[in-house]
Amino acid sequence: MIDLFISDVSQTLRGQLLQDEPLDHYTSWRTGGRADYVYIPRDLQDLSNFLRYLPKNMPLFWLGLGSNTLIRDGGVEGVVVVTQGALNQLTQVHSEEIRAEAGISSAQLARYSARLACAGLEFMAGIPGTVGGALAMNAGCFGCETWDKVQSVEMMNRSGEIIRRSKAEFSIAYRQVKKPEQEWFIAGCFSVLLGDKENSLNKIRELLEKRNHRQPIGTANCGSVFRNPPGDYAGRLIESCGLKGKKRGGAQVSEKHANFILNEEHASAADIEELIFEVRAIVEQKTGVRLIPEVCIIGR
Repeated sequence: MIDLFISDVSQTLRGQLLQDEPLDHYTSWRTGGRADYVYIPRDLQDLSNFLRYLPKNMPLFWLGLGSNTLIRDGGVEGVVVVTQGALNQLTQVHSEEIRAEAGISSAQLARYSARLACAGLEFMAGIPGTVGGALAMNAGCFGCETWDKVQSVEMMNRSGEIIRRSKAEFSIAYRQVKKPEQEWFIAGCFSVLLGDKENSLNKIRELLEKRNHRQPIGTANCGSVFRNPPGDYAGRLIESCGLKGKKRGGAQVSEKHANFILNEEHASAADIEELIFEVRAIVEQKTGVRLIPEVCIIGR
């Protein structure tokens, strides 16, 4: 099936199509199996062309920086589209709006906005992923959420068509965004305010210093593993159960912040997944609170 597809579009594809590709180096946990195929598009038009010819029954998954994703050891069936480093256009639409494509890192968007003397997106420097991922899960930190700043988005469907949608077309909640089936985020337009370049850059530095003090930066992790329950913090609950430092194979609950699980010693994806659900079970047993993972677990 894919061979016929490749022969049909081999002359028109400008991106990279990789077969039996290991996915561990596409995720921040640095673990996981292989994808049948990985496609890294050259740009939006190339991605549209790729999807237009992709067999309709071929499974399709999108991946940015892989900072909120655990890929199981059996790998991923079908095609993984990698947007990071590909969908990378940043544009100041006008003085109060910035457009960012899905493969741009959230930190890159924050700094771009600050250097334009625009305020309001500084918090995104603390989100460890791409704009596409931040839009998909309403990522947030320091009391702010991505969709607080969204004006509109651009989606691409399975046929490679681009659809522009307003914020009002989505159901948005804490770490949740309900989007149309078979559509994926390819860009977002963000509201900004006229500000001061140095003030914004200083605010970003202060936020990152605060993050670095609290979180295990520089380690192989996915960011926060669990959503914060209403009125409480997942990290506090996990720590209160004495789970800091708890291990499963090569995976370990961070000693610095209990809502982080580290790949300390060549952990398998199974090690990490088992530790996630073991932590959840212990917290529920001891506190009555059932933590909800915010990490996306995929694969065979």
